[in-house]
Amino acid sequence: MSLPKLLFICTENSARSLMAEAIARHKYADRFQVYSAGSAPTEADSRALATLALHHISTEGLYSKPLTAHSGIHFDYAIVLCNKTAAECANDISAKHLLAWDFTDPKRDGSTKAFETTLHELAERLSMFVLLFDRQHKPVPLTPLSFFKLLADETRLNALMLIMAEQELCVCELTVALNETQPKISRHLAMLRKAGVLLDRRQGQWVYYRVNPNLVNWAKVCLEQSKTAQHAVVTPLLANLAAMGDRPERDRQCCA
Repeated sequence: MSLPKLLFICTENSARSLMAEAIARHKYADRFQVYSAGSAPTEADSRALATLALHHISTEGLYSKPLTAHSGIHFDYAIVLCNKTAAECANDISAKHLLAWDFTDPKRDGSTKAFETTLHELAERLSMFVLLFDRQHKPVPLTPLSFFKLLADETRLNALMLIMAEQELCVCELTVALNETQPKISRHLAMLRKAGVLLDRRQGQWVYYRVNPNLVNWAKVCLEQSKTAQHAVVTPLLANLAAMGDRPERDRQCCA
C-alpha cells in the first residue's frame, strides 16, 4: 500500500511551493509522498530556505524543477499556490484532485517577515487539509487477514516490537534503531496508523507513535506473543536505541 501523492505548484518553484513541500515532508511524511514543481522554474530562494532552517525544517533535496520532472506520475492531490499558475498549467497536471490556494509570493515584499508569514500560513492551511483528509480516510475494521499482512513485513514487525518495548517512539528514533531511511519508516508507520494498530501524538516538532490501547484483544495477544518470539531479533535493535542516550539526547542527535 503506497501513500497518496501530493504535489505543490507555483510559478517559479522557488519559495511558496518549495516551502509547502518542506513543511509537508516534515509534518506529514507518514501520510503523503510529497513533491513540488513550477510552471517556469528558476532556483530555490535563499530566504525561503533560511526561513525553513530557522524553524528546524529540513531543506535537504529542495530545488526548483519543472512539471516535466514529474511526468508519468499521477498525483492524488495537486495544490496550485497562485492563480496565475492555475490558469497556465491546469491542463498539464495529472491529478485526481486539483486544488487552488492563492498565496502571495513573499519575494514581492522580500522581507524576512513576509517569508515567515508565508511559512505560518502554509502550515495552517496544510493542517486543515490534513484534518479533512484524516476524517475522510478513517481506518477500516481490523481483520485477521489485514493484521497478519501488516505483520508479514520485517520493518513493520520490528518497529511494532520496539514501540511495545519503549511504550512510544518517534520516527527519528526508529530510523536509528532499524538503520532505515526516514521515508521508509514513515511509510510503514502510516500503514500501521491507518489500520488502527498505532496511534500518534504531536509534541512540539515531533510525532510519537504508540500501540493503540483499544486494539482488539486477539490482536493484542498476538503482539505480546510476537514480542516474546522476536526477543533475540529485537534485542540488538534496542541496543541501537540505547546507544542514543535518553530522549533529550536523542532529540539532539537525530531530530534537530
